[in-house]
Amino acid sequence: MASSSMSASGSWSVKENKAFERALAVYDKDTPDRWYNVAHAVGGKTPEEVKKHYELLVEDIKHIESGKVPFPNYKKISVSHEEKRYHN
Repeated sequence: MASSSMSASGSWSVKENKAFERALAVYDKDTPDRWYNVAHAVGGKTPEEVKKHYELLVEDIKHIESGKVPFPNYKKISVSHEEKRYHN
């Protein structure tokens, strides 16, 4: 979840999110009854819930692309000389 807005949509498991992503790839914006089909593919969610989840995802993407969400501060991992030689 990129921002706090996604958590506001309710509890979604990793499995549900993966099914949601797959369903979005299958049922595009031109699909009749898109949100019903996506909800059915996810299971346990209503068409209204999946549509709201999608809208929040779109908002998160807009924030990321506009630079409003900073990149995470990942720790740099030191790689030993032996590891460098192995991977090159």
